[in-house]
Amino acid sequence: MAEITEDIKVAENIVHKKSSVLTDKVMHYCPGCSHGVVHKLLAEVIEEMGIQDKTIGVAPVGCSVFIYNYLAIDWQEAAHGRAPALGTAISRLRPDRYVVTYQGDGDLAAIGTAETIHACNRGENMVMIFINNGIYGMTGGQMAPTTLEGMKASTCPFGRDPKTDGNPLKITEIVAQLPGTNFVTRQAVHTAAAVRRTKKAIRKAFEKQKDKTGTSFVEVVSTCNSGWKMNPVDSNNWMEENMFPFYPLGDIKDV
Repeated sequence: MAEITEDIKVAENIVHKKSSVLTDKVMHYCPGCSHGVVHKLLAEVIEEMGIQDKTIGVAPVGCSVFIYNYLAIDWQEAAHGRAPALGTAISRLRPDRYVVTYQGDGDLAAIGTAETIHACNRGENMVMIFINNGIYGMTGGQMAPTTLEGMKASTCPFGRDPKTDGNPLKITEIVAQLPGTNFVTRQAVHTAAAVRRTKKAIRKAFEKQKDKTGTSFVEVVSTCNSGWKMNPVDSNNWMEENMFPFYPLGDIKDV
């Protein structure tokens, strides 16, 4: 009953605060998680562009599955990894809308690899936001395609070994090679300056949808404090020392 009452309050907030994309519902993320920051940036971009009523988001399975509670736009739920496929359908049926998928590395770069690759290759008119924290955050901290060599996870407790586990997957570099992508970038949100750059990248990705020239892909290298078994400060330091050398920040492709 309490949950129903809370949902009613959220609905009232959406109705009475049309100018605010970000709702006032308390987020469920772990302290220090990057998701909340990226949510806020996404909400700010949508609000500043004045496209709240024209944006449709797609949320698949993962830590961010409840993003529809936090951003007051139209949302569609997708099966695990299938957000690009659903985004394709929405973009083709409603070409007048802005379409954005919001996916983690276990979703986008593992079970959803095929959907990601082919949607980008076709150049579907959508924005894909990719949160890369190098681990399966929601389901127990298992090794993901993006887990670094030597990095420990519940399914590789002694560290990832390329001989048995394969190499970390740089999915962003892969999609940058596809002819259908028009803007591919890798950013982070661990500092104020990084947050500003990431917001600028998200804004640019949305603006490119107006041109209908392909898929825009924004990776955000992130932390997972609970999965990494670290506090937020140590997680940020570890990310800078280990994630950034393998996943360097910056624009990769801009057509």
